[in-house]
Amino acid sequence: MSYFKKLTMGVAIGAMLAAGAAQAETVRFWYHFDNPENPMADLVAKFETANPGITIEAENVPWNSYYDTLYTSLVGGNAPDAAMVKLFAQPRLVEMGALEPIGERIDAWPAKADLLDNLLELNKAQDGQHYYLPIQYVALYLYYRADLFEQAGLKPPATCDEFRDAAIKLTKAPDTYGFGLRGGKGGWDQWGAFVLSQGAELKPGGLTSDKAVAANQWLIDLFQKDKVIPPSAPNDGFQEITGAFKSGKTAMTIHHIGSSNDMVKALGDKVSAVPVPECGGGHWTSYGDESLAVFSASEAKDAAWKWISFLAEGENNVAFNKATGQMTVTQSGAANWKLHERRFVDATVNSLPFAKVLPQNTATSEFVNTAWQINMQQALTGQITSKQMMEQLEGLFAQ
Repeated sequence: MSYFKKLTMGVAIGAMLAAGAAQAETVRFWYHFDNPENPMADLVAKFETANPGITIEAENVPWNSYYDTLYTSLVGGNAPDAAMVKLFAQPRLVEMGALEPIGERIDAWPAKADLLDNLLELNKAQDGQHYYLPIQYVALYLYYRADLFEQAGLKPPATCDEFRDAAIKLTKAPDTYGFGLRGGKGGWDQWGAFVLSQGAELKPGGLTSDKAVAANQWLIDLFQKDKVIPPSAPNDGFQEITGAFKSGKTAMTIHHIGSSNDMVKALGDKVSAVPVPECGGGHWTSYGDESLAVFSASEAKDAAWKWISFLAEGENNVAFNKATGQMTVTQSGAANWKLHERRFVDATVNSLPFAKVLPQNTATSEFVNTAWQINMQQALTGQITSKQMMEQLEGLFAQ
């Protein structure tokens, strides 16, 4: 081979190597898993094999400092390219200009058609843009003791009237009560199934209408007049309501699929689930979210999108959610889901079409963390009326 040909070939090879180096990208990705059986290394290896030239640096950031660390990194200019995110953080991240809009990418994504109904709508930002790609979720539903229902000759309730009727018939106080209400911290989402379903809204004028006050009174009456809720309800939290349900102290309660394996371990076929009842012609249940986002400061946006969309697809999403205990966001994955028993999967998927999220603002944060619990406890114990409770809560949203 002549010197000229060798030189030409060398230049060509050098150019190819330089082009390859230019195309090589690294995506820094933050996530949080508590489960020691972490599938991320396998998912990264699978992705990198299918996408030569893209390297994924996935970092498991502790949950108790996750958002503090994320906000600090964004302000300091050292943020990851993509990360797991929750809806409560979206308004702040949008205000910071930290999120990359991905609506056009989602629309052009072949796997979009496999996403479960309503997920994209639930994750849409207040400005109408899509910044979040769903990765996992839960929706609250009604747990019921199938054995107690069978003994009483009852079917699981589909409406509030049926729910009250069943709760009354199942109550054999002080041994058994119809419903385990979470009156302590975190119980607002149970309350929402009975009150927000009937048109009450967290906004000025949204909680003090006659209909909203009456819906709230209906729930209070279950405790005060019908006495189908245990006396401990004003202070009961998650451990109390699930413990009472497993022991047979209550015949119904409300939570999500994250509790189902523990319920089955304790009760076997004696426990089942259906969507929460329809009340006053409306349906409402709480949606628990986790999504993925690409950050606007990233210099590897295309590669970051390839990575997060990979995690939201088919069998990859199933593998991801085996570590989290939450539900896959795909229709194909839900159809063949093995992590939880089918009746709980069906209750979750069938609840998604009417699942909702609360307004994303500081008033909602106060409502969820302190105000609802305080006012609900006072209303249940007769210290304030239903109307006073709703007036107090609406005051949070008047500003």
